[in-house]
Order: sequence, then C-alpha cells, then structure tokens
Amino acid sequence: MPDMQQIMQQAQQMQEQLQNAQAELADTEVTGSAGGGMVRAVVTGGLELKDLTIDPSVVDPEDTETLSDLVVAAVRDGMSAAQKLTEDKLGPLAGGLGGGMDLGGLGGPSLPGSAQ
Repeated sequence: MPDMQQIMQQAQQMQEQLQNAQAELADTEVTGSAGGGMVRAVVTGGLELKDLTIDPSVVDPEDTETLSDLVVAAVRDGMSAAQKLTEDKLGPLAGGLGGGMDLGGLGGPSLPGSAQ
C-alpha cells in the first residue's frame, strides 16, 4: 500500500508545478495574424488580448467589414496559439495527475469549441 504522506507530498509538488506553469503562461505572449500579417493580435498564455496592430493600408472607410473580419481572424489565431501553448505547458503536468484531467479551470478560460 502506498505511503499516504508520500502521496500528499507528490500532490503538493505537482500543485506547485501547476501554479508555476500558470504564472509563466500568464507572462508568455504569442502573436496571431491575418491578412498576411496586416493585422496582428498579441495574446498571453492566460488568453488575455494585450495588443492589436492594424497596418494602415487595410483601413478602408468604405469597407469596414473586411477590416472587422481580419481583426476577428487575428484574435482567433492568437487565442488558438495561446491555447496550444497552455496545452503544451500544462499537458505533461496533467499526465502526472492521472491523465485525462480537465484543465479548463487550471489553464485559464477555455475557448468555445475547443477540445478539452
């Protein structure tokens, strides 16, 4: 039978590793883009939009719909990259907890339609 104190110590170590990984993710930034880089969105691993850059050449007052589509696409691309970063960073830690664990609450908000 496993030693309960040893199991508790391992669980505490894994919890500390998860907290450290979450803190690191919150500070890590990824960039999503659309329109060949004409619109760029910087997103943290905590899924916070930090910056949005729009090349002036795509700003057409007569066609704001295209600009809106590019902004949405760039933000989605950034969020997707941030979600992948979170899965890559927290995946090995979740495996140590028995795998198949839902990281929705640990890795920040889940993206709608994303696999968990």
